[in-house]
Amino acid sequence: MKVSLKWLSDYVEVPQDIKEFCDRLDLTGTGVEGVERIGDAFNGVVVGHVLTCVDHPDSDHMHVTTVDVGAEEPVQIVCGAPNIAAGIKVPVATIGAVLPGDFKIKKSKLRGVESCGMICSERELNLGSDHDGIMELPDDAPLGESFAAWRGLSDTVLDLEITPNRPDCLSMKGFAREVGDRV
Repeated sequence: MKVSLKWLSDYVEVPQDIKEFCDRLDLTGTGVEGVERIGDAFNGVVVGHVLTCVDHPDSDHMHVTTVDVGAEEPVQIVCGAPNIAAGIKVPVATIGAVLPGDFKIKKSKLRGVESCGMICSERELNLGSDHDGIMELPDDAPLGESFAAWRGLSDTVLDLEITPNRPDCLSMKGFAREVGDRV
């Protein structure tokens, strides 16, 4: 059975030390077969604010943007999306991020202009099939915050072995009761 610790925390207090929590579950007879961290695919993706957007000097469809990602200095990113504009908030994959499909973000030059990151579409983040333009975020999205945390995509999921004599643990409330009583 898969158990979301975010969901479980709606019912009981979940310990911060996941390894210790899993060891204690093992002692109660609930085997932990695996631990999966959801949202790790978005490491290095943050909420950015496009400060400037000008046409690329050597392209008829690309733009050179300056984006505030919550760091000391804004970063320059070349973007080819038709809906890019100054003043919008966007998901930005910073240098070092690895997007779904093992796509590594690195400093590069696009037609002679330096680009230090990537402004992402839904499809590039594996959140949908829209690839017609970049993903525009609401104005209240917190600048520089992790995209996964802001979207509520960060979670830890336990893969548990529930024995046949414990059908009470096959529901979230039943498992929460077990955790609250014993762990």
